[in-house]
Amino acid sequence: MNTHVKPIPDGMHAITPHLVCRNAADAIDFYVRAFGAVEFGRLPGPDGKLIHAMLMIGDSALMLVDEFPDWGSYSPLSLKGSPVTIHLYVEDVDAVVAQAVAAGARVTMPVDDMFWGDRYGKLDDPFGHQWSVATHIRDLSPEDIQAAAAQACTG
Repeated sequence: MNTHVKPIPDGMHAITPHLVCRNAADAIDFYVRAFGAVEFGRLPGPDGKLIHAMLMIGDSALMLVDEFPDWGSYSPLSLKGSPVTIHLYVEDVDAVVAQAVAAGARVTMPVDDMFWGDRYGKLDDPFGHQWSVATHIRDLSPEDIQAAAAQACTG
């Protein structure tokens, strides 16, 4: 093992979403428009489909690849949905959700103030990925959150 190489590269976190997208190049354009993503590179395969791409949204990396059914790599569009939601914290949730909708996202849960202290909403992007977007607006103790959750669940 090379002791001069960091096990987790600079700028990366322990967990990085790696999205499979139908038309990954179009997905990159969408994430730039919707979330202000910055592209760090893409690697096209022989047929032009992307075998790897790297974006940054805020301080976090997002990897993308085109779907390759022959390799068992399917997008949510091919699978008819995804059980995964990507959570994005931003400075202004209302502005980011509006920007994402203008870029082609669909609101699945309107932005509202939530009992756990975030202003929060949910979107589906045009590539079948689910996003939750939030701005933290108040700090609460675990006990306050528990009490608020109980109240929210009972009406």
